[in-house]
Amino acid sequence: MSHELRAVHWTGTGLALIDQTLLPHRTETMHVQDVDTLVDAIQRLVVRGAPAIGAAGAYGVALALLQGEREDWTDGEILRAISRIREARPTAVNLMVGVDRVAARLPEGLEAVLEEAAAVQREDVEGNRAMGAYGADWLLEQVGVERPLRILTHCNTGALATAGWGTALGVVRELHARGRLEVVYADETRPLLQGSRLTAWELVQEGIPHYVQADGAAAGTILRGEVDAAIVGADRIAANGDTANKVGTVGVALACADAGIPFLVAAPTTTVDLATKTGDDIHIELRGEAEVLEWGGVRAAPAESRGHNPAFDVTPGRLVTGLVTERGVLEVASGQLPADYLK
Repeated sequence: MSHELRAVHWTGTGLALIDQTLLPHRTETMHVQDVDTLVDAIQRLVVRGAPAIGAAGAYGVALALLQGEREDWTDGEILRAISRIREARPTAVNLMVGVDRVAARLPEGLEAVLEEAAAVQREDVEGNRAMGAYGADWLLEQVGVERPLRILTHCNTGALATAGWGTALGVVRELHARGRLEVVYADETRPLLQGSRLTAWELVQEGIPHYVQADGAAAGTILRGEVDAAIVGADRIAANGDTANKVGTVGVALACADAGIPFLVAAPTTTVDLATKTGDDIHIELRGEAEVLEWGGVRAAPAESRGHNPAFDVTPGRLVTGLVTERGVLEVASGQLPADYLK
């Protein structure tokens, strides 16, 4: 890209969000000046991806303060507004971590809140670049071939999903920069097509060769030997290495295990939640039925059909070959993250 993409940007008086519901056909910015609009933007996936909504939530604390000043809110009303932002999407722990970190500085005033929110965003970008390098090094060693790698990814994990650069797609970008990437297979990621709309759009911006494929094609592509490794992001990682990510991820992990190729999870340490013991304790967001029963606003299923629409699934830690964070790569298939991992 000619300039670094920012999905979340503080304007001085509010948030500017790239409206990801409109990509790739239209590139528009939504300007957010109040809490209701921010909560709606997070829930409608105008801004999405665990690190990106973590950054949006961090700045949301400042947004609540400013709105409270304009509308003469009590301290209790400000805190309730911040709580609404924190709970806008329940699976992604980064949102809660970002809000809580910034809210801790509320007694110091707006300037301190903004300083902390900017730190959340800056540290995410720096961490993404570090995990890109760590992940690329690890994959090249694990795969052990001299030719460029063929990588499969699921959902969107690039600059659009983070504060900048990307997690899993950051590893892809690093491989490409080194001349060690042949092609990317980008799963379309039903039902909202974050792979075909967003990942493919980012890959085009980078000039990275890629195929968009149906989610149902992923396992076959892996088992036919057309992929060297899969890299995905995460919305929450439990203490035993179980990983919640966009629905469809667990099928990719199972295929990688059967094919004997690496399945790498790329996420910042803020996504690791040691208080969540196993994947069974991760709340899985259920979204509206229309996302799976309709296509372009037109009903595609019989009127009598119900829609089951979990936004995420949980991949057991035993299927995760490696977890790459800004600290390096941890091989987690043993079934438990170190108790001091976040220290």
